Amino acid sequence: MLRSTRQNKGSTWKVLIMDKLTVKIMSSSCKMGDITDQGVSLVEDLYKRRQPLPSMDAIYFMQPTKQNIDIFMSNMSGKRPLYKKAYIFFSSPIQKEWVAHIRKDSSVLARVGALSEMNLEYFAIDSQGFVTDHDKALEELFTENAEGSMNYNSCINTMATRIATVFASMKEFPRVHYRVARTIDASTLTTLRDLVPTKLAASVWNCLARYKSIIPEFPQTETCELLIVDRSIDQIAPVIHEWTYDAMCHDLLSMDGNKYVQEVPNTSGSGTEKKEVLLEDHDPIWFELRDVHVADANLRLHEKMRDFISKNKAAQLHQARTNGELSTKELQKMVQALPQYTDQIDKLSLHVEIAEKLFDIIKEEHLKDVGQLEQDLVFGDAGSKEVIDFFRTHQDISRENKLRLLMIYAAINPEKIQSEKGAKLMQLAGLSADDMIAVNNMRCICAHETKKSSKGGFPLKFEIRKKKRGIRKERIGEESTWTLSRFYPILEDLIEKLSKGELPKDEYHCMSDPSSSFRGISSSMSARTSPAHQPAQSMRSRRTGGTWARPRNSDDGYSSDSVLKHASSDMRKLGRRLFIFVVGGATRSELRAVHKLSSKLKREIILGSSSLDDPPKFITKLKMMSNEELSLDDLQI
Repeated sequence: MLRSTRQNKGSTWKVLIMDKLTVKIMSSSCKMGDITDQGVSLVEDLYKRRQPLPSMDAIYFMQPTKQNIDIFMSNMSGKRPLYKKAYIFFSSPIQKEWVAHIRKDSSVLARVGALSEMNLEYFAIDSQGFVTDHDKALEELFTENAEGSMNYNSCINTMATRIATVFASMKEFPRVHYRVARTIDASTLTTLRDLVPTKLAASVWNCLARYKSIIPEFPQTETCELLIVDRSIDQIAPVIHEWTYDAMCHDLLSMDGNKYVQEVPNTSGSGTEKKEVLLEDHDPIWFELRDVHVADANLRLHEKMRDFISKNKAAQLHQARTNGELSTKELQKMVQALPQYTDQIDKLSLHVEIAEKLFDIIKEEHLKDVGQLEQDLVFGDAGSKEVIDFFRTHQDISRENKLRLLMIYAAINPEKIQSEKGAKLMQLAGLSADDMIAVNNMRCICAHETKKSSKGGFPLKFEIRKKKRGIRKERIGEESTWTLSRFYPILEDLIEKLSKGELPKDEYHCMSDPSSSFRGISSSMSARTSPAHQPAQSMRSRRTGGTWARPRNSDDGYSSDSVLKHASSDMRKLGRRLFIFVVGGATRSELRAVHKLSSKLKREIILGSSSLDDPPKFITKLKMMSNEELSLDDLQI
């Protein structure tokens, strides 16, 4: 987009103007250095008053809304425009009337250097993940008040538009699979809430059908697979303790997105100062450790320290002066003593500090004991008696961890949590009133399918039927060296079935199948929105669209350190890309499953969601679903 505005080598510096959404899009995929390299000297907020720069050209990257177009017109019309020329790029498709509106003003039209639909309205979270930035999806789509709500349709349509822009960016046309509404029989009314994946699939399909006719070189037959599900497929994954390095960091360290605040020695050496660092793919240590068990990460870090010291005589001398101590502080002092190794030791000391903090929290909060009970509940090795005994013998367990245990218990035993036993369990755990709301919503989300389940209660129904007390089977052949590694997200099974073409046909339909019809939506509508009825034969390996599969050091301008550009060349696998979209928030364990299965299945797998939720954030969302008056500021986890 930026490069296209540099039509000649002598082109001058430009101003980049963005709205609140496009700033976030740009920030998720580019660094400031990337933007500057493309001739941008100044980045401005569309909504703020700006200084006139009549000698400079401007690039507008914005959503195609009436407000944005009105601001643009006021900037560029009349005798004294703010800028010499304007290059306009819309993040998603623009309505024809707004284009006509721009064309009507001859003074503006003469100053337009380009007007284009970029179709770029998603947010990269790593090289294999994106979100559509719908943090309120659970609240707007699945609460009791969702029926007939304007927010419901608006959320579905905006989400679909943003998902479609992923495929526009990557020049991929997916075969769209979706979880069907779980009606029990003809007498049971299907709710709008249960139709979310169906409606979203239809809306995505409509967007893609439009792309086929307006985007040059957009595929006309299916080139990849897309599976749309909602959070009801697995309510355990968002609350259970996930023991990988990435998940533990985001769960326990109160990080702001990927930002971690590190304490480093100040320049005088007399004290410390705070420094913000990003835990992202461009950090090689993070990239290596993010999906490994936290204990394994700790071992690898100490091996790296020993390896560095064994190969460096100056480091050996420094170690000798400290009697062999390898603490975080000593590593930081080593940075000052060995400036030529600053970057290497900096990254090492950062992750050693993080690992030390994690293990301190794990010990203080008795998380090994909590985690063992969580996994025993999930695999059917523990029940009510063990939970009661645990609460009585572990008085110092935090209220949040007791809440998470009871949410898992409620997902597995919805009938018990509704009984007097459930009330006593919550009382024994010392839960607050809003904690109980979260537990009750968990119970209703995971309600097993019975004919009574359609009356009242929370709208979502848990998909995996209970066998005894456990809701997961042990995975044969995947035993781990590390304890607390038994848990896996249901999404892992679904991806493998999607890859093999073995999704259960009674639970998952496909938009391009002639049999595809919506329960509660006319089948004629389905036929109208499903132009492709035959599976496509084109292969993923023939396509070149998108940047996620580019090698790290390619010579096509994609060699910076930004997240999207860091996918390894190893991703160029045989077979089609697989896309999975989770409405209602994805989890770190699901992102880990995507990384793992890409290697195992030799296919590029990309996870999308309305948001990426760590356990505290997900619990807060569940609490907010029951009371519209509450705000995020009112709730304490």
